[in-house]
Amino acid sequence: MKTKLLLFIMFIGLMPLVLFAQIESNTTQCIPCEQLKSLRLPDVTILDAKETSEGHCQVFGKISKEINFELLLPKKWNNRFLMGGGGGFVGSITNQFGNSVNSGFATVGTDTGHKGNIVQANWALNNMERQLNFGRLAVHRTATVSKAIINAFYGSDPLYSYFLGVSRGGGQGMVEAQLYPEDFNGIVVIAPAISWPAFAAKFIQNIQKIYPDPKNLNYHVITQDNLKLLQFYVLKQCDGLDGLKDSIINDPRDCKFDFSTLPVCPDNKMSSNCFTNQQIEAIKTIYAPLVIQKDTIYPGFTLGAENEKNSWGAWIAGSDSSLKIPSFQYLFGTEIFKYLVFNDPGWSYIKYDFSTYFKDTKYASSYLDATRTDYSEFKKKGGKMIMVHGWNDPAQSAFSTINHYKAIEQKDKDIKSYIRLFLLPGVLHGSGGPGPDIVDWIKVITNWVEKNEAPERIVASKVKNSQIVMTRPIYPFPKNVVYDGKGDPRFESSFILIKDK
Repeated sequence: MKTKLLLFIMFIGLMPLVLFAQIESNTTQCIPCEQLKSLRLPDVTILDAKETSEGHCQVFGKISKEINFELLLPKKWNNRFLMGGGGGFVGSITNQFGNSVNSGFATVGTDTGHKGNIVQANWALNNMERQLNFGRLAVHRTATVSKAIINAFYGSDPLYSYFLGVSRGGGQGMVEAQLYPEDFNGIVVIAPAISWPAFAAKFIQNIQKIYPDPKNLNYHVITQDNLKLLQFYVLKQCDGLDGLKDSIINDPRDCKFDFSTLPVCPDNKMSSNCFTNQQIEAIKTIYAPLVIQKDTIYPGFTLGAENEKNSWGAWIAGSDSSLKIPSFQYLFGTEIFKYLVFNDPGWSYIKYDFSTYFKDTKYASSYLDATRTDYSEFKKKGGKMIMVHGWNDPAQSAFSTINHYKAIEQKDKDIKSYIRLFLLPGVLHGSGGPGPDIVDWIKVITNWVEKNEAPERIVASKVKNSQIVMTRPIYPFPKNVVYDGKGDPRFESSFILIKDK
């Protein structure tokens, strides 16, 4: 199980997404690290404080009954505080960007108030305190306590505070901007998990089609051969829409896929070179939004990259044989409904008909969701937020983040002065896929906050074997680019900006 969880950690975006900004350090500690053990803060216990082999100060602490955290204080501090988000259900002290301490950042991570692994939620059963810590309080309280410890150690507060999170961490960052706008000056949210009951319900809709027999989870309707064939036909129709055939659909919204082109198996018998009617129905369900009582609860998933490593096979279809477990949509969908919605470990996905969805999920949404669209207080305090999503994310639909951004824009036409969205073509959940997935987001957000350099254009890179093999220009949504038809397609200079959609 440990191996599987390590693989999953890679999937949720803990792979390197940033090249940490080098900012000059100018502050050193004013008390010995070990002296922090005697620090007294309300409802806080300092469990340990010791110097690491690199000379940093490592502080372990507990807030209230069970919110555990690790704070890393660099020997030479750049007067900046960076908090890294967690992934999945967290359950252990997680800081997605903890190595930024080597660049001079004071940085912290938390287990969000419970112990467990990132794909199980039984810790939440009938435990409101843990539920609220996970959904609303742990990140905020950890940030506040960390700043107090920073002040005690260096004799001053951070000049700037930042948060950067992927997946669950992305949702944490959005909660911070919505509910605690004073905590961070700059926030980067990557592939954010925004609406928990909603995406869990979409997962349930998908797995009802993919795993029709709850007593036989070894059988999944969509096979790996299906994914290979599906991606072939999708790319055949849509790969060249951006002027370049490179297995990347630059904007999946342009792809109007004709399902009638998929080969149907004779006599509806499963084969490696065709699709049964049941398989086509399951695939159409994945692409389609979940609609309940005429309300769109969660959007469908995008066309393209279905057969890439760590894509549909692992997250949706369960056909990745190397994992030997049901899909991650199965795991997250059932765990969320069992322990965060119904508080019923015996709940079964197979008969759920969504007719009582709104009543069922009202409480869970109240403490889990990051769906508020009023960021006026964050804006008033001068906060800046960068939203990032891979176009071919199989875990959190890119349409979910796009829809949230549009909803904010409806309330505030000045959104681009403090929030910008970047969509990465061919990128999966946080990273991976055929597209360029590496950007120095810390540098981008610090430049915006501290120098008022709004990100008008960024360059994303694809790295293989420590070599950059591709670069692409990425503009703030809704701007997009196409290949110019003559330059080297490996380089960002060969792409031109097109008209906004």
